[in-house]
Amino acid sequence: MALNSPRTITVQFPPHLARWVPVIPFLIFALWLVFTSYYTIPAESVGVVLRFGKFEAIREPGLHFKLPFGIDEILPVAVKRQQKHEFGFATPGATSPYQFTNEQDREKNMVTGDLNTALVEWVVQYRLVVPKDYLFSVRRPEETLRDLSESIMREIIGDRTVDEVITIGRQDIENSSLLRLREVVKEFQLGIAVDQVQLKNINPPREVQTSFNEVNKAKQDRENMMNIANGEYNKVVPRASGEAEQKISVAEGYKLKRVNEALGDVSAFNAVLAEYLKAPDVTRTRIYLETMADVLPQVRERVIVDDKITQLLPMLPGVGQKGGARK
Repeated sequence: MALNSPRTITVQFPPHLARWVPVIPFLIFALWLVFTSYYTIPAESVGVVLRFGKFEAIREPGLHFKLPFGIDEILPVAVKRQQKHEFGFATPGATSPYQFTNEQDREKNMVTGDLNTALVEWVVQYRLVVPKDYLFSVRRPEETLRDLSESIMREIIGDRTVDEVITIGRQDIENSSLLRLREVVKEFQLGIAVDQVQLKNINPPREVQTSFNEVNKAKQDRENMMNIANGEYNKVVPRASGEAEQKISVAEGYKLKRVNEALGDVSAFNAVLAEYLKAPDVTRTRIYLETMADVLPQVRERVIVDDKITQLLPMLPGVGQKGGARK
């Protein structure tokens, strides 16, 4: 049995296309040249130009030209986009692969300074501000930022009690974490600016959740009772203070009145004394008569006697009394 001999297949183009066959490689080359000679940077990004793999320049958004055939490589970096990392939870529909991980239970489980456990969820918001550092200073900068954020948060949570973490210490934890993370990011030259560290849900472990809620309710009841007591205090004390001020004012007025009356009496006495010293007999007689004029109308029975009391002379009823004779 003889083996089949190889056959040669010849492709023949139509006469009107055969003349274009030598031109096809040049057309492909020209198209490749055109399509590799320009690029477009989105509005929220800048383009980092690499020439033969080495940093060359940074281009602003828009249409630009470059060296073709892969000589220039363009790496877009979204510098105007606010990005975030989520720890301990995940928001559905995230576009960034670094926004959350599959180790959410491990991330949020932390030990506090009093050796208790707390479930802490938080968010780190950041921007890419130095594209060159972001691309070339550190390998995998997004993962590095996540590791730094988790490490710093665990360090800060470990310095506080579980009550501080869950109740009154949230603002201090956020501020301390933000300052510390900014320092470390600057030291590592990540090319990232951290804008905010925000705590989300902070809860005790599920095994003690009920007991912890009861403790919080007792604290809230205590705060409520204290607020009610303070409100009553603020209502009663100002009223008592006002009444005290009023009584003090009345006493001050009475004091001023009596002092002025006494000063007036002293002035009148001094005036009488001055006249008395000028003419003692006349003044004595005048004072006697004025005094008797004030006293006698108030006496019901009146008897006139002489110096030797040799006889009694009763006055007629009603004589000298106001309102006429008595009936």
